Amino acid sequence: MAASTTPSDPAEPRRQPPGAPAPAPPKPTWDPGEPSRPYPWLRPTIRIRLTLLYGGMFLIAGMVLLTLIYLLAAQALHEGSKLPFRILNANAQLTSDSCPGLTGTLPSEQFMQRLGECTDAQRAVALDELLQRSLMALLGLAVAAFAFGYVMAGRVLSPLGRITRTARQVASSDLHKRIELEGPDDELKELSDTFDDMLDRLDRAFTAQQRFVANASHELRTPLAINRTLLEVQLSDPEASPELQQLGKTLLATNERSEQLVEGLLLLARSENEIVDRKPVDLSEVAAHAVEQVRAEAEDKGVELRGVRHPVYVQGNGVLLERVALNLVQNAVRYNQQEGGWVSVATEALPGHGMLLVENTGPAVPAYEIDNLFEPFRRLRSDRTGSDKGVGLGLSIVRSVARAHGGTVTAERREEGGLALRVVLPV
Repeated sequence: MAASTTPSDPAEPRRQPPGAPAPAPPKPTWDPGEPSRPYPWLRPTIRIRLTLLYGGMFLIAGMVLLTLIYLLAAQALHEGSKLPFRILNANAQLTSDSCPGLTGTLPSEQFMQRLGECTDAQRAVALDELLQRSLMALLGLAVAAFAFGYVMAGRVLSPLGRITRTARQVASSDLHKRIELEGPDDELKELSDTFDDMLDRLDRAFTAQQRFVANASHELRTPLAINRTLLEVQLSDPEASPELQQLGKTLLATNERSEQLVEGLLLLARSENEIVDRKPVDLSEVAAHAVEQVRAEAEDKGVELRGVRHPVYVQGNGVLLERVALNLVQNAVRYNQQEGGWVSVATEALPGHGMLLVENTGPAVPAYEIDNLFEPFRRLRSDRTGSDKGVGLGLSIVRSVARAHGGTVTAERREEGGLALRVVLPV
């Protein structure tokens, strides 16, 4: 009798055999970004809100004042409506058609009654005209109040705009900027001084960190160079045994990897600072040099190098920009498919910017793992460097150099596999 099989529980994780690589984490189905706002017009700016507050308060105060004036005028007209005289045997001649019942000779009682009705009608007309003109004046003053409130709100919020502009400059890797707001010691001045103090602390912390990395890298260069020299001398000995030769080659490769790591850390520390001394640099020339340096490695791997590079000049440091292009092209060649792979290196002029575009074929990259590629010592599905292809600082250096030049670097996954990396720099 055949044994019956039971379907496995889909919620139960599959067991991996010993020694098998860990599976890739599942792609999240939620967007960790900023929550969407279905009705953005319901969230006006603070300047609009202050304008509405100023104008609304003026409008409410005007309506209250108009109501009081109207009530007082109505009361005054009502109290003065009783005539302090009496007309006997009146013979009235009208000068207008506002009171048509007062024509001819009338008895005194009837004349006084019609005269009171005419006075009440004239009082109502006067109150209506007063109300209409007051409302029109209030409407005009309300429009002027809203316009004046908008201007005054802009003047009040101008220090906040200065703080925002300084914060944006600081966000672009310029920690030396300060607000230095002048004026009375009010809340905005206190906020500005607090922000300047915070920037001072951040500037000192980043400077100390960069100085430490640079000093440590410099200090590590000397022993690594000595180790490389000793290993090369030992490997040049013809009497060395094969085991010693193999050990020397292994140690020399490890030492070379450590030197690359130190050089990468030193370059990363230097590239975090804003580039002050800038010169015109042709991106097409920089990209061409990078392609020539990687051509031999690409031919060994069977990767085709192609792309159209138009001349485009940007303001920056030529050595750092060449390192950016070299890192991108090296990564595109090394992380490519085994057969029939290609790498496209192109440059293009954009309005006010220059762009370096590097595309390659290769394995499919999950969209949620692209941002991790720009972190130091991070690779696809690997937190630490475990490959002999590099030290895990290539894209981190690219992002730091791009930020130091006031530019950006973005990566997009290709549906066919591989990545498309764009470096956009100001001209």
